[in-house]
Amino acid sequence: MLGPLPVVTHPILFNTTNADAILAAMQIFPVSNPWNEDISHRPVLANSEAMIARILSDLTPNHRTLVAEYEMNFVLVPDNQPRVRINFFNYPDESDLDGGTSPDGWYPIPANLPVETWPAQTGSQTLSQWQTRADDSDRHAIMVAPGSGFIWETWETRRTGTNWQASNGAKFNLNSNQRRPVGWTSGDAAGLPMFPALVRYDEAERGMVEHACRLVVKRTRYNHFIYPATHYAAPPANTSSNLPAMGQRLRLKASFVIPENWTKEETAVLRGLKKYGALVADNGNVFSISVTPDDRWPANCFDHLRSISVTNFEVIQTTGPNEGRR
Repeated sequence: MLGPLPVVTHPILFNTTNADAILAAMQIFPVSNPWNEDISHRPVLANSEAMIARILSDLTPNHRTLVAEYEMNFVLVPDNQPRVRINFFNYPDESDLDGGTSPDGWYPIPANLPVETWPAQTGSQTLSQWQTRADDSDRHAIMVAPGSGFIWETWETRRTGTNWQASNGAKFNLNSNQRRPVGWTSGDAAGLPMFPALVRYDEAERGMVEHACRLVVKRTRYNHFIYPATHYAAPPANTSSNLPAMGQRLRLKASFVIPENWTKEETAVLRGLKKYGALVADNGNVFSISVTPDDRWPANCFDHLRSISVTNFEVIQTTGPNEGRR
């Protein structure tokens, strides 16, 4: 049972105790949503072993184990957060403009909007400096309005003077199971939201990640995506049925024994991967899940995950929109 949701009156950064209290009271998507689905007893896909072998072989030998990447952060905003114009320079036709006019959206961007990897992975850069940095990283950004239950997510996000720009913008209703239009991308290549997939400090402190995680693999299948994904990102040569599709769900095998001397944070992640699994959301050079770059994480608290091979996972038969929670 969730407690009363605190009222958000000003922008609150993700790495604070105030944010922890709000997140602990939030229902992030309905209980019937795929991100909240208990898949611990779902049947294994017929070609699970072949798909796991393909995921493994596509990676270089030193990247064939699980990595916790310190990536996406977010800010909690009040419902009346002033809107700011943001230019979508790559995919305005697949962006939620939310009151803007193409190619510009109208998003609740506060002055302290964090951009991906800040502060844990950005060295001495201040938030203001990191907002304006021009680089070739993904630079995701996430705004969450707990009161109204909406999130806005962007990538290649950068502040230019008093204006903002991003490659794409996606809005999701946390009170609904509605997906993006079929064929549309989002901040993630699969067209999925990122916020509900992030491993957060507050939930790890409670002892379990209570949702599916966001998973990155090397290669995915062409012209194919599985519910709840809406988009693929693969070249025409990637036609093998043993390549995972966007939205494919992997589960940590029940037979994997979590060592008692591993950290509380690692245990929380692995318990979640057994119950909720992880959804393939993007392509990359690693086999990774996304962890918030919270500067409160204890040093090396996820290091043991790097000893877990891809072969400790299995691919399950994913549920569709009418099957709901199992």
